Amino acid sequence: MPEVISQQEEEKRLIQRAYRQLLRTIKNPDEQDSQNIRNAYELAVQAHSQQRRKTGEPYILHPIEVARICAEELGLGPTAIVCALLHDVVEDTDVTLAQLEETFGERIARIVDGLTKLDSSYNSESPQAENFKKVLSTLVDDVRVILIKMADRLHNMRTIGSMPRHKQLKIAAETSYIYAPLAHRLGLYAVKTEFQDLCMKITDPEPYFEIARKLQETKKDRERYINEFIKPLIKHLDSINLPYEVFGRPKSIFSVWNKIKTKQVPFEEIFDLFAVRIIVDVEKVREKSICWQIYSVVTDVFKPIPERLKDWITTPKSNGYESLHTTVIGPGGRFVEVQIRTVRMNEIAERGFAAHWKYKGLSDGPDVYEVWLDGVRELLDYPNSDALEFLSDFKTNLFNEEVYVYTPKGDMKMLPKGATALDFAFSIHTDIGYHCTAVKINNRLVPLGYKLKNGDQIQVQTGSKQKPNEGWLKFVVTGKARSKIRSAMKEERRKQGTLGKEALERKLKNMKVEFDLGVEALVKHFNYNSHVDLYFDLATDKVHVSELLKPFQVLGGRLVLIPPKLVEIPEVPEPVVEKSSKRRDKTNKPKLLVGGESADNYSYSFASCCNPVQGDHIFAFLTMNSGLKIHRANCPNAMHLMANYGYRIMKAEWGAQTNSTFVADLKITGIDSGPGMIQRLSHEISTNLGLNIRAFNIGGDAGYFEGQISLLVQNTDQLSQVIQTLKNLDNVSTVSRVE
Repeated sequence: MPEVISQQEEEKRLIQRAYRQLLRTIKNPDEQDSQNIRNAYELAVQAHSQQRRKTGEPYILHPIEVARICAEELGLGPTAIVCALLHDVVEDTDVTLAQLEETFGERIARIVDGLTKLDSSYNSESPQAENFKKVLSTLVDDVRVILIKMADRLHNMRTIGSMPRHKQLKIAAETSYIYAPLAHRLGLYAVKTEFQDLCMKITDPEPYFEIARKLQETKKDRERYINEFIKPLIKHLDSINLPYEVFGRPKSIFSVWNKIKTKQVPFEEIFDLFAVRIIVDVEKVREKSICWQIYSVVTDVFKPIPERLKDWITTPKSNGYESLHTTVIGPGGRFVEVQIRTVRMNEIAERGFAAHWKYKGLSDGPDVYEVWLDGVRELLDYPNSDALEFLSDFKTNLFNEEVYVYTPKGDMKMLPKGATALDFAFSIHTDIGYHCTAVKINNRLVPLGYKLKNGDQIQVQTGSKQKPNEGWLKFVVTGKARSKIRSAMKEERRKQGTLGKEALERKLKNMKVEFDLGVEALVKHFNYNSHVDLYFDLATDKVHVSELLKPFQVLGGRLVLIPPKLVEIPEVPEPVVEKSSKRRDKTNKPKLLVGGESADNYSYSFASCCNPVQGDHIFAFLTMNSGLKIHRANCPNAMHLMANYGYRIMKAEWGAQTNSTFVADLKITGIDSGPGMIQRLSHEISTNLGLNIRAFNIGGDAGYFEGQISLLVQNTDQLSQVIQTLKNLDNVSTVSRVE
């Protein structure tokens, strides 16, 4: 008994320590705020008293830590801290929203409601998408909802190690799919970077730990080089006579990995593993001129690479990011990126939305976040019940890069990279998009699907008789344009479907069937997405009323399916099967476990989009019609499947090693040394390694070749051996598995 009391006392002290740490991060709260925070803490402690996290620790430590992240890392105020402490009480305990409203007021109750998931019994194709849509509908009213959600997800990702592997994969996929791009869009660079690193640690643990180890090993060399780089700058920077700091920042593990993949070079050949940042403390009116003065100092000391200059001071990014980036040639001929910014710019770059709000009103021009939130509002105004469609449209609003284009009057518009002329028309006004007949770029007619380039000046021509068609969806990438085109097309289908609806109504009335019940039965039986689609098919003679009603009979004013006739099947003598080699050899089938039991209990196949090999991290996805599909954890489609259809994901793992073979595709590049290259590659694979080649495709141009080889291998160890062997061949530059 004393041991139990001792543990309770220890946990009580742990909780109080965490709470005191939270209080230390809150700057100058007034009496009312302090009381609200105390009340929220006491209510949350009481409500969560019987709950524990997967780690075994008291659950209350989670909301306290989320509140600390909001205060210390995101710079949010007392209201957000109260909401963070209470963010799980309505969802996970007996506390109601009405109680919160009575104690803390309507605003806090509304934010907590935005953070509360929909009822698990809510019927939807994707509960995740529905819940995210709910969060975003509250975001446009109060942005703190999404910032607290970010802090909640960040703490969950930091403590994800106690979760089962398949759940880690689902949470990481959802984080990569929505939360990391959203963090970028809100200017939360530190959060975005941490999300990317934590997700990579789960989906690609081997390269993650390999790069982390190499970064640690080269840390002293990098620090030595940074000091060598900074030394000649200091004397010149001192002459500006303003407070400044200059330091090196290492690139994230994820960004280093991205470079290795995109540039197809080993870690040792990546020189820009860090950036040098210069931060100057200067008043707002002098920011631009001082940053350019520092740029002049840097380029006087080191030779710049002109095409690598990025000016986000004159034209800030769409998420409010301001900085001047240049790449120079440092000591030893190494390329070094230098980032020049002020204290204000740096705070916005690190803390994003929260810091931007602090400085709101200091900058000229339209508020960048208000413009973005207007776009989200427009998506939510679109009366679309399909949350997956909404989520897809919303994701296009989370673009990483943008293009800057101009109206005929010279006003600048910012659109995502890849946006088209038709996207621009919709960005000006919905009606201009609907009635767009032609577009001129720099006084030259271009197709509606023309991809915009920086500096384009655009003129849209309209016609009153023009209206959207289905082909337009291929020409647009922005969420606004897609949702508006779909909305217009649905309205058009609804109008055309009126005749079909009337014909069905007359027929069901004659059959004495209640109309709503009859339509519901038809939509369900024939798998229509909506009533509108059914009426449209009737109106356009794709189907006829009599054909639709054939499988049904009328019982009690309802349409009921006619039961199939039982047909006697004559007995057929069983064929005699000889015990020969033709019989399928089950021992050759790969040993696979799904949900902890043999995969032989299920109908399953390996996904062709990623071709898993024994030894890969895998998961099972329950398809609608093709049983289970086994995917690699880092499959190109994994993020989308897990983020939108998490309830269909099942745990899968390899069982005992077998003699089964798996398809693996390799991409090879190198110097084209003549016709002997194909023979050398095939000889190495077939003769020396003893592997079967299923397909071999190779092409060369101007002394360079690129090939794709499809092999049969037994496991990832054998695949790694093949990759390493081919890399060692003369004239081969890169060998990589096709993702």
